[in-house]
Amino acid sequence: MINRFSKLDSTQIERKTWEEFRDAKLLWWVNKSLQLFGWSIIVNLNEDGTISECYPARVGFRGFTEENDDDGFVGLTQYLAENSEKLTKDIAPLIKDV
Repeated sequence: MINRFSKLDSTQIERKTWEEFRDAKLLWWVNKSLQLFGWSIIVNLNEDGTISECYPARVGFRGFTEENDDDGFVGLTQYLAENSEKLTKDIAPLIKDV
């Protein structure tokens, strides 16, 4: 497999699982955007809650229930609060003094 990021510093890439992506509410956030275009990333779960399959799909629905949105915003806000220091450190080289 060709990795188009192979020329990047490997310290800039930290591989994560689909479970971590989903738990951080990033799947919900991405799907909110994708659904505008009639797309979603579909995740099928095993009986034990682990992910068995993940794929992009065309969908005929848009948006989530109010309860799902509330859960998504709370979870994503928690993720940002827990990771704000690392996220800030990641972009530090891009910040220019004014």
